[in-house]
Amino acid sequence: MKNVKQRIGKLITLFTLLAVTTIITQVNAKQVKASQAELTDIKILMVVSGYGQGAEPAGEQSKEKALIKREERPGYEFDEFAKAYSVFKENGIAIDIASPNGGKVEADKFDPNKPYNAKVLADKTIMAQLNNTIGTSVLDANDYDAVFVVGGKGAMFDLPNDTALQKLIAQIYQNQGIVSAVCHGPAAFVNVKLDDGSYLVANKAINSFTNEEEMLFGKKWLSKFEFLLEDKLVEHGAKFQSSQIMLSHVAIDDRLITGQNPTSTVAVANALVKHLGMTPVKADMDIEDKTLAVVAKFLSGDTAALNVLTSALSGSDDQAEQTPGQYHLPLVGMYGFYFHKNAKTTREFEQSLTLMSAAQKAINNPRLDMEIAKIQSKLGQTTKAKATLQQLLAGNPDFKPAQDMLKAL
Repeated sequence: MKNVKQRIGKLITLFTLLAVTTIITQVNAKQVKASQAELTDIKILMVVSGYGQGAEPAGEQSKEKALIKREERPGYEFDEFAKAYSVFKENGIAIDIASPNGGKVEADKFDPNKPYNAKVLADKTIMAQLNNTIGTSVLDANDYDAVFVVGGKGAMFDLPNDTALQKLIAQIYQNQGIVSAVCHGPAAFVNVKLDDGSYLVANKAINSFTNEEEMLFGKKWLSKFEFLLEDKLVEHGAKFQSSQIMLSHVAIDDRLITGQNPTSTVAVANALVKHLGMTPVKADMDIEDKTLAVVAKFLSGDTAALNVLTSALSGSDDQAEQTPGQYHLPLVGMYGFYFHKNAKTTREFEQSLTLMSAAQKAINNPRLDMEIAKIQSKLGQTTKAKATLQQLLAGNPDFKPAQDMLKAL
């Protein structure tokens, strides 16, 4: 009996030691991961446009000022800044923020309630940096391992002509550092030349906000641009590549990393972290990026991809841990609406119709219903087009466009 008790005691001691060892190992692993950036003193320079200027709040205007309309100018994209900054912060990377003239910078209009934006807005340290950015002319390229240029329409106005920024980017790259940007951010690269006189982007794979995306979503400022970004990059020798509108696409050519649009932001930031020799901390995708990732799968040929969205909302998918609110179904319909504007093939029209139809009830908008009916008619689905119009008129009996189209069918 005594031997049995001794054996049990030894087993308990052994299991206790194993448990403690496991805990210590896990803690050490976390400490190593958390300190991987700190041990190498990695620092990234985030660059934002300083061009932005919104309308002055009425309460702050004098009577004299109220008679003069303040010029509105586009700024940087806060969504992109917030997503990229969060990736860098989660990986323990030190960050400086710069703009051409330094000081406070203004973002384009954005939703402060989006989780990733709210998180950054509550970060007093980074907001203090945004309110007092460093001027590019006083920076030393030797202080940075990489640069990340945030997009936004403002980047098209002040970043391409900032000679100090051009020299900084060229030097970081020639110091074997990494140069990256997203959306309109690559506007900072178009005039960058290396010591041998060649353009930074020459003969390199690159992408940015595309001409197609500009025509659909950038009309407000398009006439004021000096150039279209895609065209200028190609003019200076870049090997431009892209995906469908507003879907994530990252081009990597050695130490040059670029992303096509806001949806590409996190992927670009993670690619930068990897190129710095680190393993990026895994983070959940936000609802919009996650939804567009499903759209990308569908457009690439995965016809069952949209089932994930509808099953998530109905709670019928037991396989994928879906919960309501994990996807943004109206965004799917909106995407289909814009996708069909540039559709050229029957397949593309069919895909846009599927996307719009998937979100038709969630959006419940006569304009969307009309577009669905028009595509159905274009594809020869006259009976379905009539049914769509009749359903539209059942809720909106005086909607004349639907009345006219129904008569014409």
